Amino acid sequence: MSSQAVQNNCTDTSGMIFDIQRFSIHDGPGIRTTVFLKGCPLGCQWCHNPESRSPYTQLAFYKAKCIVCGRCYRACPHGAISMGETRVNRDQCVVCGACAEVCPTGALQIIGRTASVEEVVGVVVRDKPFYKTSGGGVTISGGEPTFQFEFTKCLLQAFKREGLHTAIETSGMTSWEHLSQIAPLVDLFLFDMKAVDAAKHVRFCGVENSVILKNAHRLAQTGAEIVFRTPIVPGVNDSDDDIRALGEFVLSLEGKPKVALMAYHKIGTGKYEAIGMDYKLHEVEAPEDIGHYCDKLRDMGVEIAE
Repeated sequence: MSSQAVQNNCTDTSGMIFDIQRFSIHDGPGIRTTVFLKGCPLGCQWCHNPESRSPYTQLAFYKAKCIVCGRCYRACPHGAISMGETRVNRDQCVVCGACAEVCPTGALQIIGRTASVEEVVGVVVRDKPFYKTSGGGVTISGGEPTFQFEFTKCLLQAFKREGLHTAIETSGMTSWEHLSQIAPLVDLFLFDMKAVDAAKHVRFCGVENSVILKNAHRLAQTGAEIVFRTPIVPGVNDSDDDIRALGEFVLSLEGKPKVALMAYHKIGTGKYEAIGMDYKLHEVEAPEDIGHYCDKLRDMGVEIAE
């Protein structure tokens, strides 16, 4: 890693991450490395990374992997593991990791760890040659990266000193002070727009969206490159009114950013059970096709991101 990679009082800065995914091709252009941070102010009911919501470490129990060997039961110093049918008593669990250390199958795993800026940058720069040949770079995702603002800012500063293309996936649910500080360090904003309708945003994401919409307007005014990413969730944000509101909002922004629509899926539902959370959209099925939603936006004059 370059000797200039970590400066400006960031040497000792660390944050809580839960994954670093190399050779990612879905979080911006080219081949990328995506750094996933923990902590998010939203509670989207379809979130496929529910382990990203909490800013703290968590214990995940994947029941299908358990062979009921009893090692976790004997290792737990707090009596949080029951035998017979293995269960985790989360009221007693302090997430010390003793059970995960002895689990032979990976049925018990600790999610989240503290990582320094230097450590993360060291992993990311390994694939510099692939970024250069593919037009890729690094993406900070989550969770909500601005939830760990200082860590995110230090990471972005270090990435830019390494000459990397930077992208950040954000819900926009943060202060403008924070967003404006990192904007000069970000080459591409992947702006998650869940729902333009205020009532629906509160109902399905847990927070109102006036700050999000205002930040989107202000960010667009800076000339930042933005792609709005919207998951199409049947019965939540897929009505004609929802699609029209999305299109009208994007067209009201300076520069008229692109929109990328994504189909709702249930790939992450198993994670909810593993970390002791309830999944609320079991009855919702993945849409068969989202092409006609793209067509509706195109008819309005919205550019669809490929």
